[in-house]
Amino acid sequence: MTGNLLFDPIVPIWLLVALAALSGIAVSIALWRGLTGWAFRALAGLVILAALAGPVLQTENRAPLSDIVLMLVDQSASQRLDDRSERTEAAATAMAARLGARDNTEVRRVDVGDGLNDAGTEMMAALNEALAQEPRGRVAGVVALSDGVVHDMDLAPELPAPFHLLHTGRDSDWDRRLSVKNAPAFAILGEPVTLTLRVEDSGAAPTGVARAPLYISIDGDTPQEFMVPLGRDIELPVTLPHGGRNVIQFSVPFEEGELTDRNNAALVQINGVRDRLRVLLVSGEPHQGARTWRNLLKSDASVDLVHFTILRPPEKQDGVPVAELSLIAFPTRELFMEKIDDFDLIIFDRYQRRGILPALYLENVADYVRKGGAVLVAAGPDYASADSIYRSPLAQVLPGSPTARVMDQRFVPTVSDVGGRHPVTAGLPDAGNWGAWLRQVEVAPEAGDVLMTGAEDSPLLVLNRVGEGRVALLASDHAWLWARGYDGGGPQLEMLRRLAHWMMGEPELEEEALWAEATGQRMRIVRRSLEEDVGDVQITTPSGEVVSLPLEETTPGRFETVYDGADIGLYRLVNGDETAVIGLGPAAPREFEETLASATVLAPMLEATNGGDWALVDGVPAVRDVRAGRPAMGRGWIGITPRGAFETLDVARTPLLPAWAVLLLASLFIVAGWLREGRR
Repeated sequence: MTGNLLFDPIVPIWLLVALAALSGIAVSIALWRGLTGWAFRALAGLVILAALAGPVLQTENRAPLSDIVLMLVDQSASQRLDDRSERTEAAATAMAARLGARDNTEVRRVDVGDGLNDAGTEMMAALNEALAQEPRGRVAGVVALSDGVVHDMDLAPELPAPFHLLHTGRDSDWDRRLSVKNAPAFAILGEPVTLTLRVEDSGAAPTGVARAPLYISIDGDTPQEFMVPLGRDIELPVTLPHGGRNVIQFSVPFEEGELTDRNNAALVQINGVRDRLRVLLVSGEPHQGARTWRNLLKSDASVDLVHFTILRPPEKQDGVPVAELSLIAFPTRELFMEKIDDFDLIIFDRYQRRGILPALYLENVADYVRKGGAVLVAAGPDYASADSIYRSPLAQVLPGSPTARVMDQRFVPTVSDVGGRHPVTAGLPDAGNWGAWLRQVEVAPEAGDVLMTGAEDSPLLVLNRVGEGRVALLASDHAWLWARGYDGGGPQLEMLRRLAHWMMGEPELEEEALWAEATGQRMRIVRRSLEEDVGDVQITTPSGEVVSLPLEETTPGRFETVYDGADIGLYRLVNGDETAVIGLGPAAPREFEETLASATVLAPMLEATNGGDWALVDGVPAVRDVRAGRPAMGRGWIGITPRGAFETLDVARTPLLPAWAVLLLASLFIVAGWLREGRR
């Protein structure tokens, strides 16, 4: 039960002030005139003014409320190192028992786990949520059992009570960490990209160790070993071996005594892209479709095109002196002997043998294909003639032989069953509504895959692999009709673009391929194949476990499945002859960037609330009461601030003086003053 004196004026304040002023003037006049009853007059006025001010006695019936102590228990990944988890749980049980044994004290336990998407330990977010559920006037303290590595300190709230850290580390803890900086998402093939690595020891690391072995593996191949210095940035030039995704794994071996090996490895995934694609286009003679290839290749900013059209073959003798011609000589030796390996693709557009390219040069082109080059032959009537390019050393690599028949008839190109599964022709737009072509060279396929057929179901587009290279044969010179919109046109640009990029080895157009696309810890595994059944995919996890999953065909030639990986690291995929690797999770998990227990991150909050940090290896501290603003930690103890919170059950108000008492007092003082002055 508590009481307070309150005032509740029964007249407006301005009127009360005016009456007080008039009373003061009246008393002053009485004093100036020497009236001996002025004091009684003043007392009477005070009684009346006090009554008008409405003094009341307010009494409250209160019930005390308990103090609340928030106990934050860190259960993030870094807390599972060594024996921290067991030490934390034992300390949490003991601390909860000590706080619960205190009079008028309640404990609220808040478990703090790992944040989503590699956010680390979000302790401040958990603290804010806990404070929002409790009246701040009852919070007497916050006790955090953690390694002190918190990643959301920007959300730290202002606390009304001490904050204490009971950290889980040991003085003997040490750790070795590998970190990779400035790893780009893309890099140009053939050009080195510089990565910055650092291997460093922290904590009570062994002395006298200045270097450590570093292992580097690309796409899961056998790693190479290097000795690198500790505690220093290392500039490492890396040249990507192929286009598409390159998975580079860096690792240092686990050393006896260090806290964890989870930060001893880092995965870097870099997409290899070509800087410039160099294409050599040789047109045997001018024709309607010659500009089709030129426009296609020139429209791609990443393509460097070298185009030669043979306007004046050797048999043409018109008597014009060579010095007066405005054309340049065809640099055959330079292109086909000295610089042939500089080109990613060579296109022969309606080319026939006229003595310009000797058999030796064409033999060199065939070798160029076997070593990884690409040749595309766009055939016209020349391919069926006696001077056909097929009747040269190139026949060793070409996928179809001419029958010497040229079919001058209307036909609509059709995608074959295999073509419906091949990425070059699968899903071409407006299938079934394409315009007609008017000429095709009949060929007999000798190798490779027939993706499109034409007149009389004769092969129209044939692709093949020879050695490490690729060859394509388009048995018609009328693809340009689609570009002109003849008979409704067709997807000429898209088809030829895909064809050219397949020949240059673009990964997304491989007909036999296995890859995975990662989103967080989930991967979508994609298998592209010309086969109708590809079987199961074998997944080898970072821990060595092998998981087998069936692949389901989603579109012709494309099979997919989804797998959720539990571990962060490198996963190996195998399906038939195809293999792939993919890294799940961040290159270096944020939770393991700093593994040593420390109060450094939480120091500003500890200082602001007069709290302190305590090592749990020294036991669980005692709990004492401290006044607000006083140091809340000492030898063997931590302090909480009792808040004295209460709940008001009811409130009663009683006038300080009843009206009759006010009237009686005022009358007595007035009469006393009159009698005093009357005696005089």
